[in-house]
Amino acid sequence: MTKALYRDAYLRDCTATVTGINERGGVVLDQSVFYPTGGGQPGDTGVLEWEGGQTAIALAVKGEAPGEVVHVPAEGASPPPVGASVTARLDWETRHRHMRVHTALHLLSVVIPLPVTGGSISAAKGRLDFDMPEAPQDKDALEARLNELIAADYPVSDEWITDQDLAANPGLVKTMAVQPPMGQGRVRLVRIGLGDDTIDLQPCGGTHVRSTAEIGPVRFGKIEKKGRQNRRVSILID
Repeated sequence: MTKALYRDAYLRDCTATVTGINERGGVVLDQSVFYPTGGGQPGDTGVLEWEGGQTAIALAVKGEAPGEVVHVPAEGASPPPVGASVTARLDWETRHRHMRVHTALHLLSVVIPLPVTGGSISAAKGRLDFDMPEAPQDKDALEARLNELIAADYPVSDEWITDQDLAANPGLVKTMAVQPPMGQGRVRLVRIGLGDDTIDLQPCGGTHVRSTAEIGPVRFGKIEKKGRQNRRVSILID
């Protein structure tokens, strides 16, 4: 199991020990700041540095063992040796953009309070698919409302509940097709707002900014029809 230092979304680097190299050359560390691909958010990129060497990491993904993070070297790059002490360093600019987009998508699910059927995140834009038979008539009003929530500078925090608590509160889950991972005994929630002023609370394992104002202004992209019941809503960040 890789200790998930990426839970501290603002930690940009760490020291770690190489505990294994898988059959595809992926590097497993005892702890990592690299977020592995999941929940629509891309895995982190960056570099591993050690005495006498350096390897560019093209992607971090989940390994076969529970909680394992595999750091996939760029094509042609050699991994560090097992047992080596390395510094794992993120491509911070890209990670931070993922954080901004991810938090903005949580707010989008507030502005459009419909069941979510899918979603994805990139460094420039994100999208959610909604169970929405008809396209919204006033896209400009939705965009204005989203930017209003962003500018309100709500705090963003996380907390944990048990699997049983989540099962007793199914309304916390907004996604229809993908359920939050359970079976580990607890589930992470991301809260936007504070106390009675909470505007969103939902299960999420991804990385987020500390406050909504950090997202910055966003623009709506296309609203596309994706099947009889689905509409895809895209947003772009500056």
